[in-house]
Amino acid sequence: MEKSKLLTSFASIAFVALSLTMGSCSKDAKISLVTVHPERGEMSQTVTATGTVESKTQVDVGTQVTGIISELYVDFNSPVTKGQLIAEIEKTLLESELKSADANMESARLTYEYNKTNYERDKKLHEQQLISDYEFDTSKKEYEVSKTSYEKSQADRVKAAKNLNYAEIYSPIDGIVISREVEVGQTVVSSMNVANLYVIADLQNMEVVGNVDEADIGQVKVGQEVTFTVDAYPDDVFTGTVSQVRINPTTESNVVTYEVIVDTPNKDMKLIPGLTANLTIYVMHEKDVLMLPVKTLRFTPHDYPEARNLPQANTEGLAPLPDDGDQRRVWVERGDKLEPVTITVGANNGVNVAVLSGLTTDDKVAEEYSTTVVAEEDASSSADQSPFAPKRPGQDKEKNKK
Repeated sequence: MEKSKLLTSFASIAFVALSLTMGSCSKDAKISLVTVHPERGEMSQTVTATGTVESKTQVDVGTQVTGIISELYVDFNSPVTKGQLIAEIEKTLLESELKSADANMESARLTYEYNKTNYERDKKLHEQQLISDYEFDTSKKEYEVSKTSYEKSQADRVKAAKNLNYAEIYSPIDGIVISREVEVGQTVVSSMNVANLYVIADLQNMEVVGNVDEADIGQVKVGQEVTFTVDAYPDDVFTGTVSQVRINPTTESNVVTYEVIVDTPNKDMKLIPGLTANLTIYVMHEKDVLMLPVKTLRFTPHDYPEARNLPQANTEGLAPLPDDGDQRRVWVERGDKLEPVTITVGANNGVNVAVLSGLTTDDKVAEEYSTTVVAEEDASSSADQSPFAPKRPGQDKEKNKK
């Protein structure tokens, strides 16, 4: 209701201003109605942000064993494939540990089999009461202990073999080496943390981590289209899609931002980690939609007795529209009348509004009133201007001189 009152007040002021204009130079001004046709096209509304280009998959490749680096097969910027041998650790100590584990396992196996044979023999004798309970219990204990020792030696052997395999480092993914942390001959120590050798990234599938202001984050949704540029290639426009909106805030200098992840392909390998990206997120993008200027929704018809050939508004039986909802009223010129038409509107980007129903491209929708001022000394010279625009400086002086 308050909005309707404001529009009514504004229209009254416009009517007074226009009446004064026509009263002061009624012979020099002609008022007319400006109309527009609904048009089909694309509508968009965007949010801008800055971010950093990162690889979507990035792996720190390390080793779980201690040793000396004997071979490095790849370097910075080397392309690698999954399963490719990229480095080796000196194997002498690891091979000796495996041989020792094999010997211990063989010794434990022989002891186990010997004690097992004794236990099975003593069990039969004990059942016939040919040996004492003490002798049988001792034989059983030695059998079970040797069995446990044999199982432990098997586990130790598996561990030694695995450590020997860890001496050969293979690439876990397809990608490019973006960092090498070691040199040949360097000792790597495996303690609580895995010792890193390389950083490998998949540069064919990149992502941009954008920082969106808190005032705009409510409009950003997963699946929205994104375009962005980087300073390294100022003439190229890259595309992507919002894959994640993270709700963990970041506050810096009292400015709150939220991270938005944008997936982007990188088939030509132009994008590299660390580039600064200038993002444009299309929070609304409608294609092949019927559009009207937003100004038409604010148009209010008036009667101007001094104006000729101006269509008159048909206000008979005009009922007010509800304050909420998607229905709006526009005025359509039909013959010598302005007819009220109720339309259903959709997306609005502040300039144009989508028309879902009620109009066609053939309709002439009223947008505003305008005046054409004609100078007395040259009737063929005219200038279109708004009814509320000021007069041209010196116009009254020139008129008085005549």
